[in-house]
Amino acid sequence: MLSWAITFLIIAIIAAVLGFGGIAGTATGIAKILFLVFLVLFIVSFIMGRRPKL
Repeated sequence: MLSWAITFLIIAIIAAVLGFGGIAGTATGIAKILFLVFLVLFIVSFIMGRRPKL
């Protein structure tokens, strides 16, 4: 998930340098969403992994 977010961030940077503002904005938005999903899943898995086994 994090690799997809980094990929879209790189696409956004390249598109911004080349002057494609719409594509850069869209790729940046997708990268932000993917990073937030990654962060939530990481926190949930971290908390669930530290619970004591019953």
